Amino acid sequence: MWKQWLIALILVVVASGALVTYRMLATDPTAERQLERPARVVNTRLPEWDRVRDSVRAVGSLRALRAVELTAEVSGRLVALNLVPGAKVARGDLLVQLDDRQARADLRVIEAGLADARRQLDRARSLQANNSIAQSQVDALGTTVRVAEAEREAALVRLENHRIKAPFAGVVGLSDLSVGAYVPAGTPLTTLDDIDRLELNFSIPERFLSDLRPGLPVKGLSPAFPDMMFAGELVKLGTRVDARSRTLPVRALIDNPEARLRPGQFMSATVTLRERRALVIPEQAVMVRGDQQYVFIAEDGLARRVSIRTGARMPGKVEVIEGLGPQDAVVITGQDRLSSGERIEVVDDTNAIPDNRFAGSLES
Repeated sequence: MWKQWLIALILVVVASGALVTYRMLATDPTAERQLERPARVVNTRLPEWDRVRDSVRAVGSLRALRAVELTAEVSGRLVALNLVPGAKVARGDLLVQLDDRQARADLRVIEAGLADARRQLDRARSLQANNSIAQSQVDALGTTVRVAEAEREAALVRLENHRIKAPFAGVVGLSDLSVGAYVPAGTPLTTLDDIDRLELNFSIPERFLSDLRPGLPVKGLSPAFPDMMFAGELVKLGTRVDARSRTLPVRALIDNPEARLRPGQFMSATVTLRERRALVIPEQAVMVRGDQQYVFIAEDGLARRVSIRTGARMPGKVEVIEGLGPQDAVVITGQDRLSSGERIEVVDDTNAIPDNRFAGSLES
């Protein structure tokens, strides 16, 4: 019996406490607010108008616009060497000189024979005026002169082949030659590359074919210089789409200031297809759930969830195509675990740390 009395007494006490709490809430509005969830502290930013670029990225290899391997066309002993690896040379600069004494002597012999043939031809023509020589003899002497002239031209070419000159302005490559060495014909001497501007070869997916045209700006980034962007332009488009990769081969010319880049280097390229003015927000504000993207905006001290459609991305920013206006204050911090309709307290913090957890979720 006493247990039943004890249970009844406990129920009476609990009911009395609930009644007192109800009366306090009814008579004191501040007491009800104290039991509510505290406002979430957040930072907000207004959307901004900015220049947005539609671009496509690819990777490729650099190649010199003009590149040759200089070789010896004749055999001879090396008597002069003006090869400094990495040095710039102008067109026509003498790079290698072979011993040409024999070639000069051969040229003098041929020139002497040519001079004698010309004298004989001139004498024959003077005699022809008096009908003292047959026309056939004059013709034969004329042929002898022409043969001697051709031999002289060939001797001049052989003499010139002992001097290897730069066919164009460029940078000299490595060489293992030394003065005094005998160089057989066909021996590689060095390389010469024109690297003021380099050609970048890469491929672009065929879905961008309608947007491609020569003259589009290209930005190149090399792993060797991660903090330096190289400018260029698209110059050539392939005539065939690769049936296996469904890509179109293209070529761009990349500026090479201070000759930093080298032929054969790997480079990533970004081709800007078009530019426009668009509304952008900080990338950290975008939340993703499944295939939906949304943000929270601040309205009269409350958070409201808004679905959006995004477009192009830039470092730290994302384009908003639909869902926001210029006056919608977007929540950029504190939005995780935030619910629509929840009370928020907006603070002004220009040093709000970006939250990049969702930065990769918008990549296509």
